[in-house]
Amino acid sequence: MENSDSTASVPPPAPLSVKKENVMPINPKIAELTESRQELLTRIQKLKEDLQGWRTKLDTQVKVYRDELSELKNSLNTEVEQLRSDFQELKTTLQQQQEDVTASLRNLGLQDVSAEAKETEVPIVENTDENVQEFPIGDNGKEIE
Repeated sequence: MENSDSTASVPPPAPLSVKKENVMPINPKIAELTESRQELLTRIQKLKEDLQGWRTKLDTQVKVYRDELSELKNSLNTEVEQLRSDFQELKTTLQQQQEDVTASLRNLGLQDVSAEAKETEVPIVENTDENVQEFPIGDNGKEIE
């Protein structure tokens, strides 16, 4: 009878039907979580692809803008250099014309008339005829006799 006492103290194993009932509610949850996980992974992959496409478009657009800006910069630099050259030519031409006018005035004996006009209010006129008689001029601008 010792065998019967030792077997009586150990509970009998649970039937298989009880285990299946406890496992059944877990399987749909696992399937639902697996499906949800798959949907999330799909959405993440789609977002990664969208982001990569956006980056590619942005990189292309930035490159186009940089190329355009580079062309504009080169064009502006060329125009600025052309303007500098034109102004330098104009400056040289004006200086040459000024020198030519100054030389012509010297040849005519009217050396730097503007400087002499600043020194004296009455312009100096050279008399080549010694017989010319000068008359004093009064305050009213008429000759005094």
